Amino acid sequence: MRLVPLLLVVGATALAAQAKPRPRALGIPFNGTPGPLNAITDVTGVEVGQVTLIEGQGRLRVGRGPVRTGVTAIFPRGRRDGRPAMGAWWTLNGNGEMTGTTWLQESGFLWGPVLITNTLSVGVVRDAVIDWAVRRGYDDFLWALPVVAETYDGGLNDIKGMHVTREHAFQALDAAKGGPVAEGNVGGGTGMVCNGFKGGIGTSSRKLSVEAGGFTVGVLVQCNYGGRRRFSVAGVPVGAQITGADNCVALPDPSEPWLRDEPRCDAPTRGDRESGRTELGSIIVVLATDAPLLPHQLQRLAKRVALGIGRLGGIGGDSSGDIFVAFSTANAGAAAPDSAVTVQMWPNDRINPLLEATVDATEEAIINAMAAAETMDGADGYRVYALPMDQVVALLRRAGRIQ
Repeated sequence: MRLVPLLLVVGATALAAQAKPRPRALGIPFNGTPGPLNAITDVTGVEVGQVTLIEGQGRLRVGRGPVRTGVTAIFPRGRRDGRPAMGAWWTLNGNGEMTGTTWLQESGFLWGPVLITNTLSVGVVRDAVIDWAVRRGYDDFLWALPVVAETYDGGLNDIKGMHVTREHAFQALDAAKGGPVAEGNVGGGTGMVCNGFKGGIGTSSRKLSVEAGGFTVGVLVQCNYGGRRRFSVAGVPVGAQITGADNCVALPDPSEPWLRDEPRCDAPTRGDRESGRTELGSIIVVLATDAPLLPHQLQRLAKRVALGIGRLGGIGGDSSGDIFVAFSTANAGAAAPDSAVTVQMWPNDRINPLLEATVDATEEAIINAMAAAETMDGADGYRVYALPMDQVVALLRRAGRIQ
């Protein structure tokens, strides 16, 4: 009998349980000025909806659980506005999937929302977006090429059980709204691991000065990449110095072979925090801006996402899928099908503040995801610890990065 997962439908409004302070409130230094929400929804029109699936515990039984997964949906212009947005994509390392990118690159337009889920649920979520659009009267055939991306949550989640359904994707799409965005163990990020600690969904934004154009850049990440050894915050290599948060396995005889080499939770740590799994995983980054950028300029922003990841120690390892998509909410009528249109383009000579904002917002979004995430026990009793922010703050204070 197939279990029915606990379903949490999350709009942009943060869950009440997520009361942990964000890193900026702890004094961790970040460059740039955030928007009011410090979220991708600071870009006017952007809406986010999420569905979180959590059920079961103990030994992995394919098709039964434990379940630790979900879906995250991001609409460039909100779920009631089907007009496409100029967009582009870029990949740092391609061991991952993002559907719809061929047409995105060819046309320069993002048609519909971006959805993120786990690796084996890309197909059902992709089909669900098409069905959702048809049911709501978006009958343009270009909606048949939706952008759906993934990261792998098979460490904590019964990923082969494929518990995400078409209805879950519908619920994430219908839940989308503006406002604060839930972070950590939510949506597509529910079962993810980032830089050796619990990862998930994170977001941040930057508001440019009036002199720089006054634009907003917003970023949302699903972080599941990286190893602990290189992980740095504010230039301090905290990953190698954190103690007492080594991931482990609670069951004596886990069914997954790779878990048999992991430390046991009831045994002393062996001091190998990487546990043989350095740089496994992926990161999906969705970037939004209201700056009037053309597709080739948006790709320039998408490339700079990699610099934000690199600040934290990411290298785009061989087994990582680091894939980024960027869109602009400006030039709303640019895809008119039957007439020539006039569009605005921000000068390349003035694009540097937008590039800088991209790097800064990406860096903070990843830290926000890790700081919001909670320690999770998943399939076969695999336990992934949350980033201990008290140790991070102490290490940064010792290094003189927090006064």
